[in-house]
Amino acid sequence: MIEIKNLSKTFKTAAGEVEALKDVSLQINDGDIFGVIGMSGAGKSTLVRCINMLERPTDGQVIIDGVDIGSLSEKELRKKRREITMIFQGFNLLMQRTNLRNVCFPLELAGIDKKTAKTRALELLDMVGLKDKANAYPAQLSGGQQQRVAIARALATSPKVLLCDEATSALDPSTTTQILDLIKNINQRLGITVIMITHSMNVVESACTRVAIIDGGKVVEQGEVAEIFSKPKTEAARKLVFPEGEEVLPVKIGKDDRFIRLVFNGDELAGQPLIARLAAEKGINASIVSATTKLIGDKTFGTMLLNVKGDYAVLAEVVLFFTNNGVIAEEVKVNDK
Repeated sequence: MIEIKNLSKTFKTAAGEVEALKDVSLQINDGDIFGVIGMSGAGKSTLVRCINMLERPTDGQVIIDGVDIGSLSEKELRKKRREITMIFQGFNLLMQRTNLRNVCFPLELAGIDKKTAKTRALELLDMVGLKDKANAYPAQLSGGQQQRVAIARALATSPKVLLCDEATSALDPSTTTQILDLIKNINQRLGITVIMITHSMNVVESACTRVAIIDGGKVVEQGEVAEIFSKPKTEAARKLVFPEGEEVLPVKIGKDDRFIRLVFNGDELAGQPLIARLAAEKGINASIVSATTKLIGDKTFGTMLLNVKGDYAVLAEVVLFFTNNGVIAEEVKVNDK
């Protein structure tokens, strides 16, 4: 387990002090894929660098498996970092070394003999699907292939924790999906805890089970991905979950117009044609004003704004219909906007 307790980090600059992290507390369970998401400058990369003490926090603790790693000596910390490896947006491969020798590099630093290191490196390149590229150089690979080599290198010392700092930001959507699938496979196969730093909600949706949202150096919201996605509570979360903006009521609203917000929280019934069923079973027509729904796996998450015409008895009937079908439904009053 990783426990981050009241972590703060202040940088001193020519313009004065900058608080990059402010009293951050998180708990990350073993074997989890935990997302940390925020806009540029929110403090998420500083956080990940504090986890392995590449940046020393100003205050607070990082406790991994009961060990406060901030209290370790430099020698003890170097040994501990073999259990907490990292991959980056820019891959950080050694261009003058072959892919095989890149993966061997951390094993060499750990004092592993060359024969054993080579055998281990080939196994890892095979795991990431690049054994046939062992003797090629990074410059001969695509960006996605280079990140695969970087992942193989990160796994060389059999770590317990893999830190991913914007690991897919430099990749196209298709390659991003492949890399995320690989990370999920490694997580399931090896039981490695993954902490994924990203600015993309799509990455969190695709790979993570839990997420923390950072804004201005603070954790403003955290929880299960499905929970955060279905009904974000803070403004920072809403901007990330719904970057295109939340629902907006029509400019012209009639006296009989009623508006209902549906919140899809992953219930399997949410995938059914409920609006069509509403018309067929209740004789009530509803029109979609706006929708910000997405599929995560085979389940629907997000919100939808409906317009129905009628009195409040009709509104209550519609709310009850959706509620009985596993969808959160609530009235949106005109003066709410």
